[in-house]
Amino acid sequence: MRIGIDLGGTKIEIAVLDGAGAIVHRARVATPAGDYPGTLGAVATLVRDAERRHGRADHIGIGTPGSISRRTGCIKNSNSVCLNGRNLRDDLQALLGRPVRIANDANCFALSEAIDGAGAGRSVVFGVILGTGVGGGLIVDGRMVDGPNGITGEWGHNRLVLEAGRAMDTIGPPRPCYCGRVGCVETVLSGPALAADHARATGAAIEAQLTAEEIARRAGAGEFACIETLDRYAQSLAQALAVVINIVDPDVIVLGGGLSNIERLYQQVPAHWGKWVFSDQVQTALVRNQHGDSSGVRGAAWLAS
Repeated sequence: MRIGIDLGGTKIEIAVLDGAGAIVHRARVATPAGDYPGTLGAVATLVRDAERRHGRADHIGIGTPGSISRRTGCIKNSNSVCLNGRNLRDDLQALLGRPVRIANDANCFALSEAIDGAGAGRSVVFGVILGTGVGGGLIVDGRMVDGPNGITGEWGHNRLVLEAGRAMDTIGPPRPCYCGRVGCVETVLSGPALAADHARATGAAIEAQLTAEEIARRAGAGEFACIETLDRYAQSLAQALAVVINIVDPDVIVLGGGLSNIERLYQQVPAHWGKWVFSDQVQTALVRNQHGDSSGVRGAAWLAS
């Protein structure tokens, strides 16, 4: 039995996997906003409830935004800012009385999809989260690549310099990112960035701004302005992923997060990315995740195997 926990900014989810990798228990609670002790308590309560039902787990895996600093042992770079500067691993190990493994949530997503999801059987899998934020994780031969700085796959915080002449006028100047820099991939390819781009293109007031999901729905119904917005998004995503392909050359890129449900991306992005990939052909496949919103918590559980 393996326990996985997806510790996010808005919800904390737990899953118990049996020996075959099937989820036999799943529960979630809201994350206590900005409350670090409350967050620790919520995790402990979920674990204790799961173990009352299914027995004690020897190890627990946790996926969370950010990563553990090699210098301090504390969480860094998390958009759940109450975790930053905290020794989450030691605090949870003391509270639960056993070892805890922690990894970036995008790494957990990639691990889940590489083991028995959309990337199963592929040697090099790059997992991409496109949601409220943008993240990535790299799995090679079934093993998570973390790197000496604990930041492997953090393509969302590279600067994306969009090329002129691609109907990008509405994107505007580089925008600030929560990380303190400007023009990061995340500021162009996150769900909120997509919504903001559409609002600028259409002149919509803030109170009338459509969500990314609504833009995708309206594009599917043939609304021209929404189709144009998704076309711009696909070009930007293609340029950003071309950098990943040039450096990592993965067999497959698996998309996750809310924006992974936009069907047109799987045709449009590969149609564009050849312009920026340093090769005469691109064999990398772009695929939708297999495990949906279970991938993060499943990957966290695999950390404990």
